Amino acid sequence: MKKFFLILSLFLSIGFVQAEELPNIQVDLRDYHGIIVPTGTFIPVMNTQEISTQTCSEGYKVKFIATNDLYMHDTNIIPKDTVFFGYIEKINAPVVGTNAAMKIRISKMIYSDGYETPIRGYLYTSNNNLFGGEMSEPVKYIKMAQRQQRIKRTTIQLQPSAERKMGSHTTIPTGSNEIIILTSPAWITHTVTN
Repeated sequence: MKKFFLILSLFLSIGFVQAEELPNIQVDLRDYHGIIVPTGTFIPVMNTQEISTQTCSEGYKVKFIATNDLYMHDTNIIPKDTVFFGYIEKINAPVVGTNAAMKIRISKMIYSDGYETPIRGYLYTSNNNLFGGEMSEPVKYIKMAQRQQRIKRTTIQLQPSAERKMGSHTTIPTGSNEIIILTSPAWITHTVTN
């Protein structure tokens, strides 16, 4: 039992000696807390590669670059040249009457200093964030006579037939300006200072 107390006191004394030798280190903390970027925020970006329903498949990784600084509360929360990564979440192949369509999900952003932040968003379109999916061109146009009452003259007008051509593939060209819309709030705890 005496040996146990001797060994215990020896370890404790070594620990106190080592603790006294360490310098007192103070960590400089930033003077702000995190910022919540709300759902529905638009982020202007530029496409870095061609994305096509013809050559890409679901899960294909995509990359975009921010074209402007995004400020909130006088803080540059998303600086220009921040890189956004995502993937093609859904692809609809072209069919007779409808063009191909795709939906692109954005999953993270990386600042210029390498700091990575997860986000949830989509590449925005007014069609529920779906690129493409429009009606394809009509097979032919039918001539229809139109009588104008005021002039008392008949004109021939072309109207599309009910039959449609095979749909075409949808492509987002390289360098096109797009918009990312956040679908859930983003918690920003890091900013880049120059």
